[in-house]
Amino acid sequence: MNRNENSAVAAPAAGRKPVVPRRALRDGVYDAILERLLDGSTPPGSSLGIDSLARELEVSPTPVREALVQLEHTGLISRVALKGYRVAPPLSPEQLAELFDMRTILETAAVERAVSQADDLVPELRAAHAQHVLCAHRVRKLRGAHGRPTDFSDLREYFAADWEFHLTIIRASGNRFLLKTAESLSAHVHRLRQTADHGTSDIEQAVDEHAAILAAFESGDPERPLVAMREHLAAVARRVSADG
Repeated sequence: MNRNENSAVAAPAAGRKPVVPRRALRDGVYDAILERLLDGSTPPGSSLGIDSLARELEVSPTPVREALVQLEHTGLISRVALKGYRVAPPLSPEQLAELFDMRTILETAAVERAVSQADDLVPELRAAHAQHVLCAHRVRKLRGAHGRPTDFSDLREYFAADWEFHLTIIRASGNRFLLKTAESLSAHVHRLRQTADHGTSDIEQAVDEHAAILAAFESGDPERPLVAMREHLAAVARRVSADG
């Protein structure tokens, strides 16, 4: 390739707009639609119109269409021929079983690898657990015994803190592919919240089970964290099944 050819490749076409701003716009639209899927405002089966979403988000239809295609890959929405996009139905019992099977395989593998890094992990895990406890306290305070406010921000923060506790352990495994797989599962874990609305009923159990996992890592016994994580995931699976 000669010098002129190199210059032609390196230089953008005249008048061509940079790609990054468009990508940032698409990602922003993706996040906005995802928020609606997770906060309960668009229940399973709801229609997702490209034009109506574009008007609501004050953008053109193009980034909305791109975001919906991306979201379809997560399983949170589906495209129906001649009908457009709809929020996916709740996870079936079989899908729930497979999701928890995958989480157990992945997270126990992460625990096994993170045990050797317990000295560095424990302070981070304590901080993650403290944030989870704080978010749980906020939910209890805002919702009381039976309250259910229309603003889902409290549960959103609680679920994020819950998942961050798990990600802290997975990151400590030192395996980038375990972490990448866990991050790809995050949408399905959030979809689980759509399937079983047990957000206010299992907070105490989840906090206690996370405390047991933390204590297991603090103990220095390499077997205890694995047992604690297995028990936690099995307990969550039972609670979800009972709610379903």
